[in-house]
Amino acid sequence: MSIHKEIKRITTHTLQEMKNTGRKITMLTGYDFSMARIIDSAGIDVILVGDSVGTTLLGYDTTIPVTIDDMVHHTSAVRRGQPGCLVVADLPFGEASLSFDRLLDSSRRLMQNGADAVKIEGGKDVADDIEKLVATGIPVMGHLGLTPQSIYKFGTYTVRAKEDKEASQLIEDAKMLEKIGCFAIVLEKIPAALAQRVAQSVNIPIIGIGAGNGVDGQVLVLHDMIGMTHEFNPRFLRRYMNLYEDMSKAISQYVTDVKKMDFPSDSEQY
Repeated sequence: MSIHKEIKRITTHTLQEMKNTGRKITMLTGYDFSMARIIDSAGIDVILVGDSVGTTLLGYDTTIPVTIDDMVHHTSAVRRGQPGCLVVADLPFGEASLSFDRLLDSSRRLMQNGADAVKIEGGKDVADDIEKLVATGIPVMGHLGLTPQSIYKFGTYTVRAKEDKEASQLIEDAKMLEKIGCFAIVLEKIPAALAQRVAQSVNIPIIGIGAGNGVDGQVLVLHDMIGMTHEFNPRFLRRYMNLYEDMSKAISQYVTDVKKMDFPSDSEQY
């Protein structure tokens, strides 16, 4: 049974209860009004207004160019869909490394425009600011492992924390994020055994993407899992539709029908 049948609005407290009772958490990205309504109606627990909007909708090669104005714009569109699930908005590149006043202002803008919480990439390097942000009453979701905003630092999108040193640091960072008040953590593209260790080492929910099934929930990019994108094929991605192909066929048929004067037909005119 979907948890949406039991409660009207999912909160950070709901996610904690789900971990405590062993119920898996589902999260998908969403960037607009229409998709928010569809995602929510299907029973998703969390919509992530991800900075992946940069690569899926805005045509950037990475998430780096995404601005806070972009994130506010898409977060407000998702909120207008009135989803009952939790809405988490990404803080884009650079916001967590500038002054705390700037970080606080950006977080407030996201919250005032529909976010229930914000997500911040990084561990000990951003810990002080996360702790202060939580103290102001803003719920924060952490993000460890492969952090796309650090792509120029890593130089690759390969699996992170395969070596003991990085794995140990990741576990330390997860415990630290829990201690300073994060309500959940996303683990991206790390070994499944390590992700399971992290999930067992902390009390807050761990949501994975490319992190195996030993965590408390899963997240995927919506446009990837419904097949609107077709060039991106990582091992962790399961495509539930091939919307790129279906849409291409439909549009091609429309072009043909118009050219042949088959559309509109007599019954499709006034």
